[in-house]
Amino acid sequence: MDHFVVSARKYRPLGFEEVVGQEHITTTLKNAIDSNKLAQALLFCGPRGVGKTTCARIVARMINGFEEKAEVNSLNIFELDAASNNSVEDIRNLIDQVRYPPQYGKFKVYIIDEVHMLSNQAFNAFLKTLEEPPSYAIFILATTEKHKVIPTILSRCQIFDFNRIQISDIARQLKKIADREKIKTEEAALHLIAQKADGALRDALSIFDLMVTFSSGKGVTFKDAINNLHILDHEYYFKIVDGLLARNPTVPLLLFDEILHQGFDGQNFIVGLGEHVRNLMMTHDERTVKLLEVPDNIKKQYIDQAKASSYALLLSWLSIANQCDINYKMSRNQRLLVELALMKMAHVRSAVTADSLPPASEPAPQAALKKKLS
Repeated sequence: MDHFVVSARKYRPLGFEEVVGQEHITTTLKNAIDSNKLAQALLFCGPRGVGKTTCARIVARMINGFEEKAEVNSLNIFELDAASNNSVEDIRNLIDQVRYPPQYGKFKVYIIDEVHMLSNQAFNAFLKTLEEPPSYAIFILATTEKHKVIPTILSRCQIFDFNRIQISDIARQLKKIADREKIKTEEAALHLIAQKADGALRDALSIFDLMVTFSSGKGVTFKDAINNLHILDHEYYFKIVDGLLARNPTVPLLLFDEILHQGFDGQNFIVGLGEHVRNLMMTHDERTVKLLEVPDNIKKQYIDQAKASSYALLLSWLSIANQCDINYKMSRNQRLLVELALMKMAHVRSAVTADSLPPASEPAPQAALKKKLS
């Protein structure tokens, strides 16, 4: 059996131009290297799987003039995982290595991953070296939790904040990889994987590998992604909203019962319904349609359904869904709470209409009595 390499490793970027969704970081780093103005202590912050360690390796390669396919684990580049090497002794060993100039290349680069895991004693032992490193030493610290890094370390570093990667960028990258691997995919399936990854490209690639394995060469389909990732099909929400627009709670209640029997959680359902209503609201203005991170065919469904509902009605629905979400954990009958929210949504337009009616005329006897008293 051939050795399988996961996509996250196989397609790890080798140059800044391949890094996805971090143009503000890669442009700054490239300009700093080209103009010979790269700081000696850099701190890369951001969520997991967005390219922090990858960019650190690219920096190490570029400043030393290594070839793109050169092994990063060379004599010039040292990687330390602070999650498992967080003692003061580990940092002292690193400091001892810093004293010796590089045998090959121009710089020795020290990449310390999950730096927030260092102990306070280790941080303090590191301060002096970080403030006044040798001219040939570059320190690149990476962390997912910047707030846990002590201020004295932060003040000695040039800080780069990495963003969560946009769903559209992740889906586009997955499509590129699928085309290279000659794997058939559906656009909706790739968007679903990108949404599930929550801004982390590495997570998206792991999910993509899982979907490819499941499909066994038949291609990655939306239906398979829905079933494997245990995500509620958006068609349920379109059907529920159609029922709410008809002011009939029966259809939404029956669909909710079906959803519960499939093993979905009631709070996930109400949160998803809130997101669906929010997307409908975004289509009421052409300028906010771009805020819908969905495939074009689903975007058209939102636009068509939104035409049958007013902005005020959608706002009332969103408020009800949000209140249900807030109260869900405290409720002793969570199913009833969600069902009550659906019933409120179905009748909210009737209630608003009733409140807006003028008061009924007074009964004749009361009118006569008022006239007599006056």
